[in-house]
Amino acid sequence: MAEPLTFIPTRAAASARLAEFLPIAGRYAADRNFVRPGHPNISRLSPSIQKRLLLEEEVIDAARARWPFEAVEKFVQEVYWRTYWKGWLEQRPEAWSRWVEAVPRLRDALSAEQRSTLEAVLAGRTGIAGFDAWAQELVETGYLHNHARMWFASLWIFTLKLPWELGAAFFYKHLLDGDVASNTLSWRWVAGLQTPGKTYLARADNIAHYTEGRHVPDAARLATQPFPITEEPLPKVPAWSEDQTAAVDVQGRVGLWLHPEDLAVERGEFAGLNFESINASWPSGIATAAGWSPKVAQWTRAALEDGALRAAKHFGADVIASETPVLGSTMVEWAQARKLSVVVAYRPFVGPWLPEALDVEAALAKAGFTLHWRRRAWDATLFPHATRGYFPFWERIRSAG
Repeated sequence: MAEPLTFIPTRAAASARLAEFLPIAGRYAADRNFVRPGHPNISRLSPSIQKRLLLEEEVIDAARARWPFEAVEKFVQEVYWRTYWKGWLEQRPEAWSRWVEAVPRLRDALSAEQRSTLEAVLAGRTGIAGFDAWAQELVETGYLHNHARMWFASLWIFTLKLPWELGAAFFYKHLLDGDVASNTLSWRWVAGLQTPGKTYLARADNIAHYTEGRHVPDAARLATQPFPITEEPLPKVPAWSEDQTAAVDVQGRVGLWLHPEDLAVERGEFAGLNFESINASWPSGIATAAGWSPKVAQWTRAALEDGALRAAKHFGADVIASETPVLGSTMVEWAQARKLSVVVAYRPFVGPWLPEALDVEAALAKAGFTLHWRRRAWDATLFPHATRGYFPFWERIRSAG
């Protein structure tokens, strides 16, 4: 019997899980598509990587140190997929804003038949083998195997004929690794929008094979042909990058804003700085605005607390970690009380933390404080190459060694 699937929101637990996975990482390519109870054949590191409790390069370096590159190339590719999705969305943020606008509108516009179908999905009673179990697993554990996510999305869109946007919202509500870019763009890919005209259609025999007979859907119930879903072309913009000409005084009284999109600040660009104080406050409205379940909100906040404890120890600085209805006001009060000269932070990506960040920036500026954004070298180097499909992106990385 598989052990209960749990995810502990700390860097220590993530590091332990990485160490546990490394001995089997060389078999990842052969085993990764099989959906087994407890998922012992895959890394299960995505919640930790999404919050950057572990950094992408740490995970890749550990795998490559343990195995020849050829043995772990597929695993390394999967880590880079998250970076690719993020870089792609940073250059096409309207894919996110369109989705945000569409979710409530499409939910209100559902037909009576679609509402009944959606109720059956959420109650786990569609009767489609596998599908109901995956819905239950997602809600109970905050996780799904990637292959199950693909099957689920395909069945949602083409068999049950529900809007893909609402399926992406269901995932984003419950996934502990819910990443704006990976989740939104993966659903778009299944629907045939991400690569126009290329859809993903779940097949009963494929599900039966890769679940090793645990789920054998009735093929007659599954869609055999996709239908076209279209949209207006997405405008492309340059990904945000640092102003390399802006001089920043990091010798004075510097404050650090810590948020859940990058929780390993003791590693990387900030590691050698001296911080007067760290602010890891939690905006009380973020979970509702983002559409997270209580489980996701609690896990995210616990990860933030772990990041704050590690940062406090590394930098020898005090930490403010209160809950606040208006993050900008709290940040201003903190900067004033600590007599800070500047605040620094990694800039959040497209998604629910970015509006919070821009509000904080505006509030600090109004009070006379500068918020200096940074972007990790990993992102700054790789995001500009996420302009076309994944494989040109990957070949550029692979050729660089």
